[in-house]
Amino acid sequence: MASTHCLAFDLGAESGRALLGNLDGGKLAVREIARFANVPVVVGGHLHWNVPALLAEMKAAMRVCASEIPGGPASIGVDTWGVDFGLLGRDGNLLGLPFCYRDPRTEGAMESYFRLVPRESLYEATGLQFLPFNTVFQLWAMVRDGSPLLRSATALLFMPDLFHYFLTGRRASEFTIASTSQIFNPRTRAWNPGLVECMGVSPSILQDIVEPGTVLAPLRPETAAETGLGPVPVVATASHDTAAAVAAVPAGGPGWAYISSGTWSLVGVEERRPIITPAALSGNFTNEGGLEGTIRFLKNVTGLWLLQGCRKAWESRRRFSYAELARMAEGAPPFRALIDPDDSAFLNPPDMPEAIRAYCRKTDQNPPPSKASFVRTILESLALKYRRVIDELEEAAGRPLGTIHVIGGGARNRLLCRFTAEATGRLVVAGPPEATSVGNLLVQAMALGGVASHRDLRRIVASSFDLERYEPGRDKPWRDAYERFRAVTGSVPGT
Repeated sequence: MASTHCLAFDLGAESGRALLGNLDGGKLAVREIARFANVPVVVGGHLHWNVPALLAEMKAAMRVCASEIPGGPASIGVDTWGVDFGLLGRDGNLLGLPFCYRDPRTEGAMESYFRLVPRESLYEATGLQFLPFNTVFQLWAMVRDGSPLLRSATALLFMPDLFHYFLTGRRASEFTIASTSQIFNPRTRAWNPGLVECMGVSPSILQDIVEPGTVLAPLRPETAAETGLGPVPVVATASHDTAAAVAAVPAGGPGWAYISSGTWSLVGVEERRPIITPAALSGNFTNEGGLEGTIRFLKNVTGLWLLQGCRKAWESRRRFSYAELARMAEGAPPFRALIDPDDSAFLNPPDMPEAIRAYCRKTDQNPPPSKASFVRTILESLALKYRRVIDELEEAAGRPLGTIHVIGGGARNRLLCRFTAEATGRLVVAGPPEATSVGNLLVQAMALGGVASHRDLRRIVASSFDLERYEPGRDKPWRDAYERFRAVTGSVPGT
């Protein structure tokens, strides 16, 4: 490689980052060169992603990269959240701003789509967890509501694919991001066109699927000139942020699970083949694509979104850091109230603390009396939810699970990691917190020949980053709390 540096764009629901990775001597060093807010905008009463603003921030970071790295990076790759997409018209231009998955337009779409394709048939065809904002239900909501965009669309591009298109001009759907759509068959590793044809949408809008680590094309000449970079190749990395994070789990051998912890918590195991069974359907587990053809068998759990919502509600008086909130929670009395993080009331409430109070009143609990108690309620409830999902994973996968690897930003939350070890009775290994960008960078390095295999990639991660260990507990207070949690939230899997 002309340069050992790769440039990763990691775009999350709250912020975006540009990170430079330098692979040298079997170790990866990562440095953040830009961070920027990702703020959805309301247009016509709907919530959209501000793609032009994000693209402008990316180009600004590329100019920084050009000034710092002589000759520019060896490659560029983008990862984002799943399910959301942009539509291109016949002229190749974007048809409006992509909708945000939290926009309420999908209300009722999942249930009405089941009249076209029954729930059981859809799961058998896709193996994907039912979430009201999955791509298939977003498309159906557009059809149901008579959106004119679909009549003009010639291409659908998921968010990372859309940014890759803006950078290179090439249209393609990367495997891991395509697998989040509920239009994809994980057995055949191909689209299931009937799932869009049945709603009157042409499957021709779906793009060819490429594997993670595919070199797409060099930067468009005008983008290269605008940013000061040369014809740098753009790589379709593991473009779904969770796929990139799981690729970077520093694990070896069998019997481990992961929690990719951030706004969402993705709790799962890595498999060679999809698990599409009645038990998996009952538990509402999902089968998504990973590096080297692996399957991420997991469940989406609402994660630190609840804490982010409380922090936002309190910031008019004071903006707390997440470290401050964790310190406050540590001194609060345990188990004052327990909530189900996945309750629909927490999806996008105007006031998160009030939504938590209302949930507690609905379930005959006293609401948290202080900010510290709110934070502790959220973190304890998340840890107990993790225990429930890990226990269900053991049953569905048919093997015991010992170590839990916590990756992503939540790995920095020592209190949550400690609670997770105590609640689950399993060893928790936390780190790296930047697992998504690390996976993004190292899959780029694989594409360029700098990393030999997925196993080699994980060895590099283990030797490059400090990991923290939390020993298991599961003492009587946590056992009692788990029984309370089950009673409060219901004991049926998937609820």
